Amino acid sequence: MFTVLEDALQVLLVRRPADTAEPFPGKWALPGGFVNINEDASLLDCALRKLREKTGVEAPYLEQLGSWGGAQRDPRGWSATHCFYALIPAQAMQLRSGANAAEVAWFEVGAASRKRLAFDHGELLDAAIARLRSKVEYTSLPAFLIEEPFTLPALQHTYEVVLGRDMDKSAFRKRMLDGEFMEEAGMVTGSLGRPAMSYRLRDRSQAALFPRTFNAR
Repeated sequence: MFTVLEDALQVLLVRRPADTAEPFPGKWALPGGFVNINEDASLLDCALRKLREKTGVEAPYLEQLGSWGGAQRDPRGWSATHCFYALIPAQAMQLRSGANAAEVAWFEVGAASRKRLAFDHGELLDAAIARLRSKVEYTSLPAFLIEEPFTLPALQHTYEVVLGRDMDKSAFRKRMLDGEFMEEAGMVTGSLGRPAMSYRLRDRSQAALFPRTFNAR
């Protein structure tokens, strides 16, 4: 689960119980859970259910990242994981630690990547960060990280936080408006105290694709 907090891209981690009967006691890990065959008709249903249980969010942006499996991932035996990543505005969440977590907290993604996470979750996290930053270069994904309605300066700032670099204001504005994935939501007071147009997404089920990347020359 990714969000933008305190001008940084952050990821949600949970601390595993200190009970030594459990693998990796006290270690930080990515939140997750098991398929409930009585409730989940698909992997996506399972991911949405676990996300709802842990954050209270009903309709985030959710994308399957990939699958990991092997005999050495879990000391209890052979295991397979189907990994999804979610993009959520921080204001929309009500974090819950759940039964299999002693603590839940946000971490800046660089700091989280440097931790010795439980299982092979460091590998999963690095893959998710790389996928997100790669797709941000040619999609509207950062729009799912901020509350609606939003202004274009706020959206540009979110892009810059995720990518870790500044962007040209006029080129960014043209790219966003030409993408036709937003609709006007009325005038609001901007960050400098001046009136500014705000926007909402036309479709929250998928990101818009741009014809070229932001770093194209």
